[in-house]
Amino acid sequence: MTEEPRHRSFGTPMSEWIASVGELEVDAVGLWQIIPVGREWFGLEGEALDDFIRRSLLAHFAYGAFPVRHEAAARTAWTIQTCYGTLPEEMAQAIITEWNDQGRVDPDLGGLWLARPEIANHPRNRPGK
Repeated sequence: MTEEPRHRSFGTPMSEWIASVGELEVDAVGLWQIIPVGREWFGLEGEALDDFIRRSLLAHFAYGAFPVRHEAAARTAWTIQTCYGTLPEEMAQAIITEWNDQGRVDPDLGGLWLARPEIANHPRNRPGK
């Protein structure tokens, strides 16, 4: 039996890291935060990295998050992205497919984020706040 990868700095098992989505209580989580962790801190590439991303997305969706993008001109700072579908598995696959189509590069701050409704629609996240 092989042991799952551990975070190179903290020693946290990968499945435990994926399950820790508590930041969603107070803030959105960017895809730019998920992908580099899998690549740099768990040493994953290829299908193993895709699996890490999928599992991470599904954990965030199970916690009530949905895909959002920052829209400066919107009434709220975050706009829900319905183009990925509605079911967790289809959203995860669509996000991974889009990332693959973009060349598998690490996303930047302006890319896709995940947020719970109460965070995305919070007054502090509205323009001018």
